[in-house]
Amino acid sequence: MDSSLILQNLLSPPVLFFFLGVIAVLVGSDLEIPAPLPKLFSLYLLLAIGFKGGLELQHSGLGGQVLPTIAAAVAMSLVVPVYSFLLLKLRFDGFNAAAIAATYGSISAVTFITAEGFLETQKLPFDGFMVAALALMESPAIIVGLLLVKLASPQRRPDAKEMRWQELLREAFLNSSVLLLVGSLVIGLLVAAYSPASVAKMLPFSEQLFYGALSFFLLDMGIVAAQRIRDLREAGAFLVGFSILMPLFNSLVGVLISKGLGLEPGNALLFVVLCASASYIAVPAAMRMTVPEANPSLYISMALGVTFPFNIIVGIPLYMTLVNTFLPSPG
Repeated sequence: MDSSLILQNLLSPPVLFFFLGVIAVLVGSDLEIPAPLPKLFSLYLLLAIGFKGGLELQHSGLGGQVLPTIAAAVAMSLVVPVYSFLLLKLRFDGFNAAAIAATYGSISAVTFITAEGFLETQKLPFDGFMVAALALMESPAIIVGLLLVKLASPQRRPDAKEMRWQELLREAFLNSSVLLLVGSLVIGLLVAAYSPASVAKMLPFSEQLFYGALSFFLLDMGIVAAQRIRDLREAGAFLVGFSILMPLFNSLVGVLISKGLGLEPGNALLFVVLCASASYIAVPAAMRMTVPEANPSLYISMALGVTFPFNIIVGIPLYMTLVNTFLPSPG
């Protein structure tokens, strides 16, 4: 692996602020971010990335690699929970196995956004249609997770037939992150097509503020991730290993699919990051609501305490090295 990529990634402002948050917890500082602000910055990041993705999607259209790439991303969100579940079922009951599997079949928008920032520092181009893949990968993993619960543990859930599927589907497809991403994507597409003069008015908000907001948000994520480290004792060595090895395996699958799709290196990295990340917001919220038998400390601490830091610190440059190895740039 190219050590210079790791160094450049480690010295980027967002990652350094993430480390600052971790250090603040480890040294017992009283640094904390008031509760409404992280949610506000999270919504801002989703809005900005969705809007920019819509602008670029309007320019690129839906031809070429767009639809095959989106279809492959959705397929990964359906398949990853299945083989993750089969592995986890060797050590855990159906409830915990399904909840963890769904978490790793979904995505982390912040990891994706960090990868975009990494590509910008590397001056590697990428296309806005990858945001559509991001938006569509979250919901299928939730549905598959719940289907796995029904198939694996029906005898232990006498009330399973009364599961409120309408409520589940609403949570899967209309949760705030999916709705804001898709809505912003559509708005960006419409603005670029029918009101191009308005695009320039949005740029100070959607671009100039973006990197600072990401740095602030990752400062808070560093604090939260460090606080979750304590829960890893309950997860155990097997799940800690799973939290790293499963993303690595999924990244290899993602690289091979990217090669088959003929993606450019920038798009390939984003696709690989989508395959290798894990949800720590939308899926855990859905699992806590619909699978109360599963232990939230396991899947939340794994995704947020191990996989998320691993990906933004080491994973992204490692995946870039894999992309450069298997998909060398034409230049």
